[in-house]
Amino acid sequence: MIRDLSLKIKPCKKNIGAEIICNLNNINKDQIKLIKKSLNKYGVVFFRDQNLEPVNFIKFAKKIGQMADYPMLKGLSNKFPQITVVERKISDKGPSFGEQFHTDSSYTKKPPKFTMLLAKVVPKKGLGNTEFASQYLAYENLNKFYKKKIKNLKAVFSSSGPISVTRLEREKEKGTGKSKSFKTIHKIVKKINNRKTIYCSPGHIENFLNVDKKEENKIKNFLFKHQIKKKFIFELEWEKNSLAIWDNRSMLHQATPFNGIRKMYRITIK
Repeated sequence: MIRDLSLKIKPCKKNIGAEIICNLNNINKDQIKLIKKSLNKYGVVFFRDQNLEPVNFIKFAKKIGQMADYPMLKGLSNKFPQITVVERKISDKGPSFGEQFHTDSSYTKKPPKFTMLLAKVVPKKGLGNTEFASQYLAYENLNKFYKKKIKNLKAVFSSSGPISVTRLEREKEKGTGKSKSFKTIHKIVKKINNRKTIYCSPGHIENFLNVDKKEENKIKNFLFKHQIKKKFIFELEWEKNSLAIWDNRSMLHQATPFNGIRKMYRITIK
């Protein structure tokens, strides 16, 4: 058993999410193992008061895994292309980036396992939070009928799904110029860390395969509501220099609606 007195883990209610207390600017291999173990157990972990410059943010990310590229937006700079700026400006009129439950880049053949989000500018306390929905719990609480119904179900995931409207403001400024729509097919039920999870991103799902439209609508109406029941959700209240890491394979997430300014640095991990 790995123990480290300089790192403390505080599970949140319902064991969805955990706060980890440590200094990410000075992290060792044993602490990284504990962070990964906690991530597998709780789905999302977060750290307060982490004054990470971009170079140190990337240094820490590399200890978690290999960084992925985000195909829709340019990076922070030529020096830091893997850092995506997730921002809401006072002039923005539409919904905030990610303001619908989804899992990141599920429209790619090999979506990122993890996402990291580092808060640089945050709105007034209690605004611009992020909600996380455990899809382990969503599957475990699914009735037998729907467990059987979705057992072998596959879906088309698209970058042009309903959540795409939330990145329009940022694409105008930092779009990659790639106009094509990314699409791929995934199974709806996956096994991650020896637990079954619902891998169904409402923000990206285009259609289910081999079911008629009436049946598809029935499944969508049930599943999309079931996945985000309150008993599966942990809500993270952001503070400046907070950092969160979550498992995209087992957690849905969304930005909560707000008016104001928020600026985050994001890195995804393969």
